[in-house]
Amino acid sequence: MAKRNPSALKAHRQNVQRRARNRDLRSTLRTGLKGIRTALKTGKLDEAQALLGAAVSLVDKMAGKGIIHRNTAGRYKSRMVAKLKPKAA
Repeated sequence: MAKRNPSALKAHRQNVQRRARNRDLRSTLRTGLKGIRTALKTGKLDEAQALLGAAVSLVDKMAGKGIIHRNTAGRYKSRMVAKLKPKAA
């Protein structure tokens, strides 16, 4: 069996750690978005409004870390705010 390149082994270890960290962060993001979506679906607009700031901050952080693309972050934020705006009569 061939001897493994030490730099390849280190790169693999780093990739495993990064993948685990990214998975955790993506899960945190999805949980945060789920909270505001649930509040909107159940009609609790006051609760959704309170969660909006935290959700926007969370989306921005994940975009900054590269977990999601910045355009995706903008789309998430735009849709959340649009759903909280009162409908024009």
